[in-house]
Amino acid sequence: MRSRPLPFDPIVRAAELWAERIGPSGTMAAVTSIMRVQQILQSAVDGALRPYGLTFARYEALVLLTFAKRGSLPMRVMGERLQLHPTSVTNIVDRLEADGLVKRIPHPTDRRTTLAEITESGRERRAQATEAVTAVDFGLRGLTERETEQLTALLAKVRKATGDFIG
Repeated sequence: MRSRPLPFDPIVRAAELWAERIGPSGTMAAVTSIMRVQQILQSAVDGALRPYGLTFARYEALVLLTFAKRGSLPMRVMGERLQLHPTSVTNIVDRLEADGLVKRIPHPTDRRTTLAEITESGRERRAQATEAVTAVDFGLRGLTERETEQLTALLAKVRKATGDFIG
């Protein structure tokens, strides 16, 4: 984040110029705002997770495994739930395994499937990291609880309209 805030909103200014020179600017301003907020959130989350040696993707994987009834999931299922390519899941699990936070175990009934299982160290690290990211509200500041719910609902509409999920 910058040390001094700008004396004006550059996205509002860009929208004004866009409207003058190109055409309607509402969508451009909304998308540019979302992209900037994503940078702000990413910076806050990265800063909170860095002391724990985690990226957001690795943190999400630990949380997902914590939510699983047995603390383990097939890597294919992890990819589906995290909406990641299998190669990305493999890389995430490789790093978590190298740090002793997860371990790979064979599936009890399907020899073709490998499970990723969270370790006790992984549970501890996830708990510490969760305290850190929630202490900074995942970087999402300036909204009421109701506004946060509205924002989530609006973004879900965009996600659904683009086929991110059904339901």
